Amino acid sequence: MKKVKKVLVTGGSKGIGEAIGKAYQAEGCYVIVADIVKSNYGDYFYEVNFAEVKEVELLMKKVFEKFQDIDIVVNNVGIGQNRNLLETKTEDFLRVLNTNLTSVFITSREFAKHRQENKEKYGRIINIASTRHLMSEKNTESYSASKGGIVSITHALAISLSDYNITVNCISPGWIENHHYEDLSEEDHNQHPSKRVGKPEDIARACLFLSNEENDFITGENIVIDGGMTKKMIYV
Repeated sequence: MKKVKKVLVTGGSKGIGEAIGKAYQAEGCYVIVADIVKSNYGDYFYEVNFAEVKEVELLMKKVFEKFQDIDIVVNNVGIGQNRNLLETKTEDFLRVLNTNLTSVFITSREFAKHRQENKEKYGRIINIASTRHLMSEKNTESYSASKGGIVSITHALAISLSDYNITVNCISPGWIENHHYEDLSEEDHNQHPSKRVGKPEDIARACLFLSNEENDFITGENIVIDGGMTKKMIYV
């Protein structure tokens, strides 16, 4: 990637988002972080509650007003809730969907609107989903639904934006340990065919790969990065 690239990372203050943003910054990109908590890195920061549609729309308006254009959008922001299905309020379900899924629609739509007069310019949208889009634990309805929606909206956006020179791809992480990796047990690591639990940097490297200008033949795809766990037959 050339060093002039401007990258917007949603939910970029911590965890996977932080690793992604720092990876782009290490490549010489200008990194714009948007999150509800302040980041400790990056070139510019916007405080945004992604559960509020108007705040996400305002974010994109401010970004284009200040920076004129961006090249890469990484839709990483995500929240979950683990609450008994019968006790989950509709507004709680919608809060997760707005944060995780509706925000992807808004950032992508506004990116495309901005590119209407310059459809030949390079662009990338990378959405962070989860292997939870195809398997679940109890009481994860809102999270699983949102991540499944991200996988689906990715291929829809890829087709809709095919005339814009913007590729749209998705990454579905498995177990990515954001904190205290050294405390993981040998059993934790060995249950993976890869023989280790994932790190945020595993996802960041995939983002850089998809952002490479020469990799424009990949679009509409969902790349599962889970150490092989979703391919492993498990009997209990």
